[in-house]
Amino acid sequence: MASSKVLVGVIGGSGLYHLDNLTFVKKVDITTPWGKPSSPITISKLPNGAEIAFISRHGPHHTITPSEVPVRANIAALKSLGVQAIVAFSAVGSLREEIAPGHFVIPDQIIDRTKGIRADTFFRGEGVVVHSMFGDPFSGQLNAFIAPRVQKILSDLGGEVKLHTDRTVVCMEGPAFSTRAESIMYRQWGGDIINMSVIPEAKLARECEIDYSLICTATDYDAWRVGEAPVTVEEVVKTLTTNAGNSRAVAAGILEEVYAHVSAGELTEIAGSMKFACITRADSQPKAAREKFAFILPEYFS
Repeated sequence: MASSKVLVGVIGGSGLYHLDNLTFVKKVDITTPWGKPSSPITISKLPNGAEIAFISRHGPHHTITPSEVPVRANIAALKSLGVQAIVAFSAVGSLREEIAPGHFVIPDQIIDRTKGIRADTFFRGEGVVVHSMFGDPFSGQLNAFIAPRVQKILSDLGGEVKLHTDRTVVCMEGPAFSTRAESIMYRQWGGDIINMSVIPEAKLARECEIDYSLICTATDYDAWRVGEAPVTVEEVVKTLTTNAGNSRAVAAGILEEVYAHVSAGELTEIAGSMKFACITRADSQPKAAREKFAFILPEYFS
């Protein structure tokens, strides 16, 4: 099945800088109205001929801190290629005993603990007021589709790697890890895992009407365990290597089916969600702003 459509994007996180089982097609250097992405976007073919786009969140050599990731450019660039669904990967700390280092998690909720440092919307400072619906921050349909497939792949890999679903991810600012008090507080709030990247990535994907799911791999137990030393970078990096290999196996095993799912038009909950999100009347919207927003939502701003 050959196709020139790039309907699926993959965002690689810490430790995941390339994918297996793909045939390189080209690198695309895109400049968006919000600047350049973290890295050139790699277009690759799946075994069935379908093309997907891959971007490394922190750059190909991990040189971009979580607070400095050009997320608007990353998401806008993927949208400009025609991407309708994003499968993102992230390393996370565990806030629950049952989520052991090496386990996989597909969250369905977010607690935002970033501090306003990051540009978290496409629509600020442009003279246009837009409100996106974000009560369910991930694509429920995409989560439901990929979860059993990830579970099967992990089972086939053997070992004790488990998948946890319907969990809440806390997004903190970083780059320092949590204090013990913060880690304990996040547990009391209902947080299950913690990372530094899902916000604003999920928000911006929603503003672009892109279905977005996050596949997480736990690297450590954060700092909440009384009587044990807090997490160290050495501990995280040690676990990242194993996790990255498993993440590549998961991606290789699900992307063809995800592409087919998207291509068949079976994701319906996010498309059209921004149609009535703009409060500012069209005749009051600055021309420059409309031209800028047409890059990501041409059906509403062209």
